[in-house]
Amino acid sequence: MAALKLDSIDLKILEELQSDGRMTNVELSSRVGISAPPCLRRVRALEEAGLIRGYHADVNAHALGFEVQVFAMVGLHSQAEGDLKAFEDHMNALPYVRECHMLNGEIDFILKCIAPDLSTFQTFLTRELTSAPNVASVKTSLVIRCAKDQPGVPFEFVTG
Repeated sequence: MAALKLDSIDLKILEELQSDGRMTNVELSSRVGISAPPCLRRVRALEEAGLIRGYHADVNAHALGFEVQVFAMVGLHSQAEGDLKAFEDHMNALPYVRECHMLNGEIDFILKCIAPDLSTFQTFLTRELTSAPNVASVKTSLVIRCAKDQPGVPFEFVTG
C-alpha cells in the first residue's frame, strides 16, 4: 500500500464515495469542488493507496430469502499462527460466513453468518462450523433485529 498524504479534498472524496459509490466522476468532482480530471486522478490514487478497497451494492439479504442472521463465537484448540490462518482460510471458503474477525479475550473469532432459515443454519453449524478442524467450541446468538448497520468510517472524526 503506497503512502498518501490526505488533504481535505481527499477526505471529502472518500466521504462522498462511501455515501454513494455509484455517482459519476463529474458528480463527485462537483460535490468536492474540483474539476473532473484531477478528481479522477485523486480517486485512482486513493484506490492505489488502498484507501478505497472496492465498490459494492448494499444488497437486502432478507429480500433475497436470507431470513436468519447469527453471530457465532468460536473458540479454537490452538492459536498457533498456522492454525489461525487455516481457520481463516476455511471460513473464507464458507458462503454463509459473511464476516470473520479474530478477537482478543476468551473468544478467538466472531463470525457473522446468514442463512435462508434456521434449519439450514443448523445444518451449516453442525456440518461445517463445529466440525471444522481446530474448533473447540461454538456459541451462537440469533439476531432478533438490527438497530444500526452502518458500514465505513465516521468522517466527522477524521482529520487530514
